[in-house]
Amino acid sequence: MSSPRKLRYAMVGGGHGAFIGAVHRKAMALDGQFELVAGALSSSPERARASGAELGLADDRNHGSWQDLLADELRRPAHERIDLVSIVTPNHVHHPVALAFVQAGFNVVCDKPLVHTSAQADELVAAVTKAGTVFGVTYNYTGYPMVREARYLVHSGALGTLRKITVEYNQGWLATAVEEGGANKQADWRLDPARSGAVGTMGDIGSHAENLAATVTGQHPAWVCADLTTFGAGRQLDDDAQLLLRYDSGARGFIVASQVAAGLENDLRLQVSGTLGTITWRQEEPNQLIHSPVDGPRRILTRGSPWLSPAALQAGRIPAGHPEAFIEAFANVYLGVAADIRARQAGTAPDPLHADYPRVEDGARGVRFIERVLASAASEQKWTAVG
Repeated sequence: MSSPRKLRYAMVGGGHGAFIGAVHRKAMALDGQFELVAGALSSSPERARASGAELGLADDRNHGSWQDLLADELRRPAHERIDLVSIVTPNHVHHPVALAFVQAGFNVVCDKPLVHTSAQADELVAAVTKAGTVFGVTYNYTGYPMVREARYLVHSGALGTLRKITVEYNQGWLATAVEEGGANKQADWRLDPARSGAVGTMGDIGSHAENLAATVTGQHPAWVCADLTTFGAGRQLDDDAQLLLRYDSGARGFIVASQVAAGLENDLRLQVSGTLGTITWRQEEPNQLIHSPVDGPRRILTRGSPWLSPAALQAGRIPAGHPEAFIEAFANVYLGVAADIRARQAGTAPDPLHADYPRVEDGARGVRFIERVLASAASEQKWTAVG
């Protein structure tokens, strides 16, 4: 029995010098499921083609714009076309590119935050529903095995009734004026409202915090009280956020997202407490999950251990004690997308254990949440309904 062919993909954005595009390509290559065959890798046609040439794209599939890429794919016979497109551009490009490819019948993976407005998000969700295509959003932290174990513990009832949901995401890369002079490409577009959207840190890393809490607990806040601050002189967007959350279940939550926490690197932490215990996970130590039950000793659960849940074990690649981290988490999101695409191509229902990835609805919910955070931050009343 022959093995299935690799899924052909195109990339929009992510050319020479782009951090996240390279991460996506490495993650997609990790398990041998995908093959990069086409692209429009920059907003500059010259840089796009130069980047494609560096990556070995054939001349006839190395395009100067995403519009040319889409038109070329539609001209090709079905058996030559891409199976999906990966969108890794600055945020303002997500909506037009994703919508055009979905409406043309292509599967899509898009970086987060999904789009700028809830109206755009709703339009995209409706388009995906109509087209019946696969649409993944790369909230990559959901791909960590121990995050999936945390989700399992919560949903299995091991923590009892949830009381407190806390996420902190602290970085220090904007603690100084790194954007001055235009040398830092990431700061240049992430601090530009026209390209990144109406919020800075909340959209950039706060969206990850919201999605991580929702993925693990299955709960979504009903009310938010937000405080957004801009510490960097002359910046137009927030670089620090703190949110109080109320859930309909009675649970309370707290999200901190800061990019001006001097000296910190990528310190994402999750803590969920219920009537029967607490779980704690840190992204900088991703292979461990601490479970503190109310009636027993604290346990340190480790990635790859045989007593973990099927979802956690499915997300690992190598034996326990050998660390897995950021690239592998991205790869797990893409594996979920691949499983869904292959099932649909075969005319079968996808296995939820394998087709495990954040979807367009998750991205849309994140956009609506960010809008309510903005509304709360601007309000004197503060407590703002999310739904």
